[in-house]
Amino acid sequence: MTENVRNYIHAMGRTARGAARAMARAETGKKNAALNTVAERLSARREQLFEANAADLAAARENRLAAALLDRLELTPARLEAMADGLGQVADLADPVGEISGMNYRPTGIQVGQMRVALGVVGIIYESRPNVTADAAGLCIKSGNAVILRGGSEAINSNRAIAECIRAGLQAAGLPENAVQVVGTTDRAAVGELLALDEFVDVIIPRGGKGLIERVSKEARMPVIKHLDGVCHVYIDAEADIEKAVIVAYNAKTQRYGTCCTMECLLVAEPVAEKVLASLGPMYEEAGVEIRGDERSREILPGINAATDEDYFTEYLAPVMSLKIVGGLDEAMEHIEHYGSRHTDAIVTENMSHARRFMAEVDSSSVMVNASTRFADGYEYGLGAEIGISTDKFHARGPVGLEGLTSQKFIVLGDGHIRK
Repeated sequence: MTENVRNYIHAMGRTARGAARAMARAETGKKNAALNTVAERLSARREQLFEANAADLAAARENRLAAALLDRLELTPARLEAMADGLGQVADLADPVGEISGMNYRPTGIQVGQMRVALGVVGIIYESRPNVTADAAGLCIKSGNAVILRGGSEAINSNRAIAECIRAGLQAAGLPENAVQVVGTTDRAAVGELLALDEFVDVIIPRGGKGLIERVSKEARMPVIKHLDGVCHVYIDAEADIEKAVIVAYNAKTQRYGTCCTMECLLVAEPVAEKVLASLGPMYEEAGVEIRGDERSREILPGINAATDEDYFTEYLAPVMSLKIVGGLDEAMEHIEHYGSRHTDAIVTENMSHARRFMAEVDSSSVMVNASTRFADGYEYGLGAEIGISTDKFHARGPVGLEGLTSQKFIVLGDGHIRK
């Protein structure tokens, strides 16, 4: 069986490499036509997609999948519409492939610049979320890449149904159908084989739980674009507008629990703590959110549980959050530096000096002022969609869109020039 899986994945790799060459030279019009057709097919086949997703959800509940993963797995009408809209947004974006920048004459007479090019073959390993299949495919198509998608076994029916729409869009546009391939086996050996496929795969992107991302980071033979945790903070400053702060902090936690940009820890400056928590405490309680706080916050909200040091490191992905009262901006930033995951952190303040310091000194891939952490998303950033979030500092950082799926090469123009 393992040998069969190895042969299967290697065949996908070889096919993807051939498709990548065709995609790298594909015209923008054809890529856009493919994306728009996929969006149309997703809308036209909505009943079949919901039926496939219902089968996945039923199996997942039977297997007692965690609530956060069930939330990610569910394909709602709103999420399907967002998938189709995202593809349309990607089609409307400027094509980065072939873009030339920085052309300058050198003293020798040659011109030197850089051209943006596709990465080649992208491998994506992800859990639960069927929307990743469409989002990743759309971004890879527009950026001129081929992609191998290995979704979780819990979403196999949903992913196959979405893949049919993608293949139809590519075929209608005259592009290679195999530019987007979904791994059809649920055999776990496929993940290991894909991670070893550096002969064909140029970069791997994991999307899922910490265990998956740690495994990919350890075993992959090719570069990895990743983030491990989404331990995101909202800091309510002593000079915050209280009404604004309450709205932002509530939304950051409760708008959706199972995402990597959901707030997991609330930090509140001591001078405004009683006023802020007098409003927020009952709101979180009504929403069913468990709060785990430090000693001072428990004096203000006696009914909450005590936070451990481990709580402040935890990405709950659930209606649970940690809370700490801090002395001010410096203590808040020290807490984020120690416990944070460099994903997304926000400050609520009317003091622009504090806001500027927070933006400059908090070393996260997204830093926000007076806005919910839930905006840390490629769709919300105008990228059309995202292929993942990167907390690394090289190549791509934050939501990875079209530009993050390309690199640059130097180009040199001469007229018979030789080096002396």
